[in-house]
Amino acid sequence: MRRRTLLAGATGSLVALTGCATSAGIPVRRSFQSAGVEISYLQAGEGETVVLTHGFSSSAERQWVDTGVFQKLAARYRVYALDGRGHGLSGKPHDAAQYGPQAAQDAIRLLDHVGQARGHIVGYSLGAILTGYQVVQSPERFKTCVLAGATPRFRWTADDQRRLDIEASEMEVGSKKSQILRLWPKGQPAPSDEVIRQMSAKDLAGQDYRALAASRRGGARALLSPEQVSAIRVPTLGIVGTADPYLAEFRAMHALNPAMELVTVDGASHSTAPARPELAAALLAFLDRHRG
Repeated sequence: MRRRTLLAGATGSLVALTGCATSAGIPVRRSFQSAGVEISYLQAGEGETVVLTHGFSSSAERQWVDTGVFQKLAARYRVYALDGRGHGLSGKPHDAAQYGPQAAQDAIRLLDHVGQARGHIVGYSLGAILTGYQVVQSPERFKTCVLAGATPRFRWTADDQRRLDIEASEMEVGSKKSQILRLWPKGQPAPSDEVIRQMSAKDLAGQDYRALAASRRGGARALLSPEQVSAIRVPTLGIVGTADPYLAEFRAMHALNPAMELVTVDGASHSTAPARPELAAALLAFLDRHRG
């Protein structure tokens, strides 16, 4: 039986194709089973393997294709961009136990699926949290690690857990209020309730609220200790906007592990950094230095 794939068109829509070959410029959509959950991913390019993981309530297409990062990488590398479980076109279990460490393991299972022993891995926001966790668990599978927009959770407190529980409960009714306020750019006036409502509606349109809430809760299982962070030896790059509240976490991680490189994007917030050209430039420069 011939493989059925999906080809991402220039407009971002997906067209069904049969027996399609991977092109350097056009992402092909495929899928595989990861411990019983279907994981959808985009693939393009040739060369060393790079795995991209996206942020919470985003997708491979929104995070990486729409920002142009996927295309820039695919010109030099073989790129795989996952739709994380609970997101995009991947399976959406409602059990929190199916997220956190299980979601982090999907990158390893993708490498196994495509027959790659090692690869470079890049994560943004939730993707970075899970990427950092998985690099500690399976360092032998990764040539490099890029954490953008967030670090792994290595300073988790009871207050953090309470905030996560609130965000998950809000998610079940289609609101990102607490998350939006937590990640709001430093120094800017807080958004009104109406702006928050509009942002939540836009980000969550067509999504499975229960799956996203389960993803939120499951993420609290992917925790590291400061000692584990300080022991990371996989070459690691951190990228964060100077207006992103996660900047403090990156500085704390860098203090624990000075071998980690840190690049800041001047004036960028958590939501605007992905499309800034500085992010793609820093990512490409880092990967190019670690080829081979």
